[in-house]
Amino acid sequence: MTLLDAPPTSAGEAGDGKPGSLMPVIRQIPAEAYDNPTWKGLHYFVRDLVLYGLVVWGLITLDHPLAVTALWVLSGVVISGLFVVAHDAAHGSLFRSARLNSWIGHLAMLPSWHVYEGWVLGHNRIHHAYTVREGFDFVWHPYTPAQYAAMSRLQRLRHRFEWSWLGAGAYYLREVWWNKMIVGTPPARWRRAIRRDRLIVAAFVVTASVALAWLGWTQSGTALGAAWMVLKVLVVPFLVFNYVIGSFVHVHHVQPGIRWWPRREWTKFKGQVEGTTILRVPKGANFFLHWIMVHVPHHVDMRIPMYHLELAADAIKAAYPEVVHDEKLRFRDFMANTRRCKLYDFEQGRWLTYAEAATWEAGGARVR
Repeated sequence: MTLLDAPPTSAGEAGDGKPGSLMPVIRQIPAEAYDNPTWKGLHYFVRDLVLYGLVVWGLITLDHPLAVTALWVLSGVVISGLFVVAHDAAHGSLFRSARLNSWIGHLAMLPSWHVYEGWVLGHNRIHHAYTVREGFDFVWHPYTPAQYAAMSRLQRLRHRFEWSWLGAGAYYLREVWWNKMIVGTPPARWRRAIRRDRLIVAAFVVTASVALAWLGWTQSGTALGAAWMVLKVLVVPFLVFNYVIGSFVHVHHVQPGIRWWPRREWTKFKGQVEGTTILRVPKGANFFLHWIMVHVPHHVDMRIPMYHLELAADAIKAAYPEVVHDEKLRFRDFMANTRRCKLYDFEQGRWLTYAEAATWEAGGARVR
């Protein structure tokens, strides 16, 4: 990078004396993009909590298949909204108070069964610190043709499903939620906080299950009715949320134009500016999505609250128009990306389809 008033033409050039520095990018962001009054964060939290309560009430009281299906879809979106509120709290951008961020973050993550301190560790300290860096960023980290060739038949089938548009939720559920937050072994200094938060999530799920099972039993008088109430109100919305959030994370960081970098070539600029996207959603969608699709400024500086991301994005895009990925969010593009981006060649810096990988050779390995 060069001077602040002369944006770089190459993403890997030095800035402020450091290769790939983000400081010239951060300086483009208006000061007002960091304003985060307490009332505004509380407004989003309370509003989303009320919406979640209404969805739960609807699922408890309604049994018509069409109504229940519609509420399941809505539940995934509403829980995602609460999750984005918690996500901002975990970054410390929702409130100035660290204590308030922690309280709201813990509460807002309960409907998604997420471990708050586990999320802080995996998301803030790893994903954000090493976005699209080989061997570091674990979120949708691609496999190479050689790694795919070494898989068992069952592992290949799982990969083909999880890396399809239909399997995004299964990938997120297994790789991010289960492996990293629920059963993963955290570093020693994080262990106590994460163990505590796992117990909080477990207590929420158990308490909610018991209460819902009791409601189901009183309404139907059968064990099947009790189990259905738990499944309908608690479990299916959680699974729908996983599909929604898994799909969102995929489109944030996986497309043919986004490179993953070997550790020796990676820089913060490549990871945080080139390694994610600005996706413009239809008018009104941010009522639920909270601008989470405006992802470049969020990766450039986590201190920007969600409702100012568009302001920051416009400033960054004006300074780096040839670098920033800025496009409309379209489901067909997500489907196309999942067809095109299956495996990765880190030496050539490009995504491969399974068909292309079938002709790839390295060290005698060939994918069949």
